[in-house]
Amino acid sequence: MNPDGRGARISPRRWKIEIPNPPAGSPTSLARLEPLKSVRAGVLHVSYYTAGPANGKAVLMLHGFPYDIHSYVDVIPLLADAGLRVIVPYLRGHGPTRFLDPSTARSGQQAAIGADVIALLDALDIPRAILAGYDWGGRTA
Repeated sequence: MNPDGRGARISPRRWKIEIPNPPAGSPTSLARLEPLKSVRAGVLHVSYYTAGPANGKAVLMLHGFPYDIHSYVDVIPLLADAGLRVIVPYLRGHGPTRFLDPSTARSGQQAAIGADVIALLDALDIPRAILAGYDWGGRTA
């Protein structure tokens, strides 16, 4: 708890967010984010995890390097329980996301990852989304 007795507290020693009384069956219940979905998006075949209502406001969560979608295992159920449509893709070069053409030049530049995000949103027919991320994903968001 915060000093005022309300809300989540961030522990400065561990940089861990502690949420009082988490809903039953959430955060820790998602040890593996499965099943994955996939879609052809631009130059990639993107694998992603999704949770929450399909008609909810979309939140795209972008992981950093060298991590993956499991960085968000604790926050996904909280957002989904709040009625948001959470989409967590494996970025290029990570997990089962693959280039469609083996001859496509590999690039980790932010412009390339940004183009991937736009292609993913287009492929999922999402005109607007809240973007969140850290490291590479944060710079892209």
